[in-house]
Amino acid sequence: MEHSLTATSLRLADARSDLDLVAAVLRSDTSAFEAIMRRYNRLMFRTARGIVADDADAQDVVQEAYLRAFGSMASYRGEAALATWLARIAINVALSLQRKKSRLVQLDESEPPFDVDPLVEDPMAELPSDTATPETRAAQVQLRELLQRAIDQLPPIYRSVFMLRAVEEMSVEEAASSLQVSPDVVKTRYLRARSMLRHLLHADVGPEATGLYAFAGERCDAVVTAVLAELHVRGLIRPH
Repeated sequence: MEHSLTATSLRLADARSDLDLVAAVLRSDTSAFEAIMRRYNRLMFRTARGIVADDADAQDVVQEAYLRAFGSMASYRGEAALATWLARIAINVALSLQRKKSRLVQLDESEPPFDVDPLVEDPMAELPSDTATPETRAAQVQLRELLQRAIDQLPPIYRSVFMLRAVEEMSVEEAASSLQVSPDVVKTRYLRARSMLRHLLHADVGPEATGLYAFAGERCDAVVTAVLAELHVRGLIRPH
């Protein structure tokens, strides 16, 4: 994730572990919560974007999820990774937003096994490694744009899994914990998502997936500023 100079400096200066940051938040250390947000902004945005189909809605989800996370921080016991705990909150907020817009999204239904045709090209296959030429770089930018549009066409039940597994590179177990489904369901939905993308793209997309749905610079800073301002208005933190 790219950052502004301020965000980069903050992350480099704050080498505390997630558990240490949580403990600091509970001691009313506002800078610790800011560090958590900057560390996980991209994850939260991509998680939200796996359910909502609009960047603005996803940013709203991220902000609301952080507000809920701050209010619930005392309940975090470390049984799951902080990233998984935060992603789960973002998913619940995104689902709530969809319900308010009369867009019912169910992520907990089971599915039958799904076999991938081995003769069909895998959309996650490796691209050529030589990326030095301007032509290759331009082609990769175009490919990312095509892939992002294709992912947006996936139903949320599959897009959410693809975002966590392929874009954010979560393990099967981490994605299952975040979505509160079984690992087998994650595996099946991931295969289905890749199959759908193959038909939409008819091309290899390789490691370009990890560069999708960037959430950096001004947007990253905007979420941090908005969340801290709202917590201050609610009297939950003091300005620092």
